[in-house]
Amino acid sequence: MSIKTQDHVTHSPHEMQQLELLRQHRRALRGQALASLAHTEPLDSPPLRRGQRLADQVASTIGSWRFILIQSSAIAIWITGNVLVGENAWDPYPFILLNLLLSFQAAYTAPAIMMSQNRQSELDRKHAQTDYEINVKAELEIELLHEKIDLIKEQELLALTETVRELSAQVRLLTARS
Repeated sequence: MSIKTQDHVTHSPHEMQQLELLRQHRRALRGQALASLAHTEPLDSPPLRRGQRLADQVASTIGSWRFILIQSSAIAIWITGNVLVGENAWDPYPFILLNLLLSFQAAYTAPAIMMSQNRQSELDRKHAQTDYEINVKAELEIELLHEKIDLIKEQELLALTETVRELSAQVRLLTARS
């Protein structure tokens, strides 16, 4: 049994069901894609915890040119100040206190940056999975469309064959009369 649609192409109930499932899935994926564009997080992910927000802020701050310039200026001022003061400097050469402060900074910022990168990596995996699902559904829909086109071509070929038979029969009748 076939069902006629607006385009005058017949679809079996199974094909109609497949098309409807594909359309529903596509609508759901479009909704998720719009949500991920509106937010940095998909709607189904839990809100960021305080530590995650802090890790993201640390990573974005330390990964900026502003931070590099400010830190470089502070180090230059520290070294220049200690060299100019001379023997009575608060951190004379080889600047052990400066080394300690920079090591302390590195010890705390590296894990924060890693946490932020891990979270971003998880988001990227989710986006890749969504992209994969969209591609699979598109492939299925294209395959279904190819089957539809093949079916339409087959129907047209059958109709043309039938028309040729009818015309051949008419030609035979006309040649037989003459």
